Amino acid sequence: MCCTRILGSLPTALGAVLVLLALAACTPSSPDTTTAPTRTAADQTSPSPAQTVPATLAAGLNAPWSIAPVGSGALISERGDGRVREWTPDGGLRDAGTVPGVVSGGEAGLNGIAVRADDGARWLYAYHATRDDNRVVRMRLEGSPGALRLDPATTEVIFAGIPRAQNHDGGRIAFGPDGMLYVGTGDAGDRDRARDRDYLGGKILRLTPEGAPAPGNPFGTAVYSLGHRNVQGLAWDSHGVLWASEFGQDTWDELNRIQPGGDYGWPDHEGRASAPDAVDPVAVWRPADASPSGIAIVSDVAYIAALRGERLWTVDLAAADPAPRAVYAGEFGRLRDVVAAPGGGLWVLTNNTDGRGAPRDGDDRLLWLPAEQG
Repeated sequence: MCCTRILGSLPTALGAVLVLLALAACTPSSPDTTTAPTRTAADQTSPSPAQTVPATLAAGLNAPWSIAPVGSGALISERGDGRVREWTPDGGLRDAGTVPGVVSGGEAGLNGIAVRADDGARWLYAYHATRDDNRVVRMRLEGSPGALRLDPATTEVIFAGIPRAQNHDGGRIAFGPDGMLYVGTGDAGDRDRARDRDYLGGKILRLTPEGAPAPGNPFGTAVYSLGHRNVQGLAWDSHGVLWASEFGQDTWDELNRIQPGGDYGWPDHEGRASAPDAVDPVAVWRPADASPSGIAIVSDVAYIAALRGERLWTVDLAAADPAPRAVYAGEFGRLRDVVAAPGGGLWVLTNNTDGRGAPRDGDDRLLWLPAEQG
């Protein structure tokens, strides 16, 4: 697989273009489906769907956790310091602001973010830790792409009391096709309560944009599904079905098709148990090969970022018996999040600077990868 190219350095990119032009003038042309033209920072947007070479869009991120597309750019959360960075398609990377009240430690800090427009206002939603809990807040997102900024004075706590611990803090949030906010939580080490409907850990929650339990929830509370160990990814297929990735313990990581009110068995079951009291996962991996984090679904193919496995997994959700397939194994280190890029392909976050990886020059990075088929 080809190496990445940093697309934020104008002199380097222009030099590469001149070299390519010189070579083209004296070398017979031949078909080449494995390379793509070098692009300068001035004309950089998400690479076109026809491009096949992975690209580095931004470098120097500090323990990034979540990508939220905004227009043709993106906001990126950094777990340790509560900062939200804006990446712009011209190769820029700037601070959009800091989420107030973030207390980081272990797997807790500033985790998932999502953007929603409502009645003419644009809001950034964020899942973050305080000293006592994990919670979801929102604040106004002002300005235009390239100059986005958070307004901390507008911060609202919309949902609090999610258990916090050194590990198993969940943290992924996403708006579903129904307009509701879905929140993945971890069991926070209290594994025996993951199947307890009154405990917020080890759950997927479904909330209104204002933070109330969403209408139609199976138990009349915020809880949508239960029996999870540590939910890290949420995405929907073309039929509106929710899928979630989940860290296992020592035996199996999971990709689950989520049913309202479904009990996924943790801690009594890990992986496929064929038990009458739990829903089995659709796909499983050994933790050393996965530790699955963020998910994107494109044309009913799921792309799952793997931390410990240091690869991107693809799963064809339309297949009768989906078989996971790995791509980019070992090429970029730990992968934390993946989303569908507005111009085609995927945006992927590496996660080598969080204390568990081996940072490479320029880490951490926002990558563009072509959408390999499952």
